[in-house]
Amino acid sequence: MYIKELFNKKRFVFSFEIFPPKATSPIDTVYKTLEALSDLRPDYISVTYGAGGGSNQNKTKEISSMIKNKYEIEALAHLTCISSTKDEIKQILRELKEEGVENILALRGDIPLEEDVKGDFKHSSDLARFITEGSSFDLGGTCYPEGHYDSKNVEEDVINLKHKIDAGVTHLTSQLFYDNNAFYEFMNLVHKHNINVPIQAGIMPITNKSQFDRIIALSGAKIPDKYIKIMDRFQYDKDAMADAGITCATEQIIDLMSNGVEGVHLYTMNNPYVARKVHSNLISMIHAINRELV
Repeated sequence: MYIKELFNKKRFVFSFEIFPPKATSPIDTVYKTLEALSDLRPDYISVTYGAGGGSNQNKTKEISSMIKNKYEIEALAHLTCISSTKDEIKQILRELKEEGVENILALRGDIPLEEDVKGDFKHSSDLARFITEGSSFDLGGTCYPEGHYDSKNVEEDVINLKHKIDAGVTHLTSQLFYDNNAFYEFMNLVHKHNINVPIQAGIMPITNKSQFDRIIALSGAKIPDKYIKIMDRFQYDKDAMADAGITCATEQIIDLMSNGVEGVHLYTMNNPYVARKVHSNLISMIHAINRELV
């Protein structure tokens, strides 16, 4: 099933993101994660795309196939295009198609810092257009409530989103954020520019200090004061910090649900405990929202 069809069938779409293990880690680690998450029956599970190499190397295809064919959950395979040729992308598309994977998240990918960029694609919209013109995948894209680091401001970023939609992207998932007001302001801009595809809010629970530091360093997301106070209070107690982070994520999602968000994509960090706790906290509300369409 195409993911765009899920948004037609449900008022609220709830999904997970997992990532392949590092090259130095056994693939079994992600299998255990899938086994622990599959019985929750998310609407779909996305699989991130490893840096460099084809789909065989970074295991995206293998994991996506398992999600689709073993667990019978829709899979969304991430696909980056920077430094890739058209022939390389065609090969990956053939491999995904052979596995029955129908959904792709079209991404540019991080620009290499220490080498010249060689490839046929400069932007994710270039990849989306190439896939749309030559195959029958349903395409997702990403959006940035607080602005992409390459954009001058959020509004410019929203204007650039139109290029993705025009190229064939049918739904969007946001970068992680912790200030819901920033998301609501972003949605106002989206509607102002007549972007009407479904948008899921990307949520990552903060459950430990090292994760907190990485988020600040890599994403640039604004961290509300309450998270700083929670970190100061509980960072040295692993269980307390995890539960506090799960509670904050739950409260954030409930607020989004109450304000009509079309879905939430939970960045699980391959941590089944966190995903299961958040899911347990929300499942009655998810059912209540989706019953509204019955």
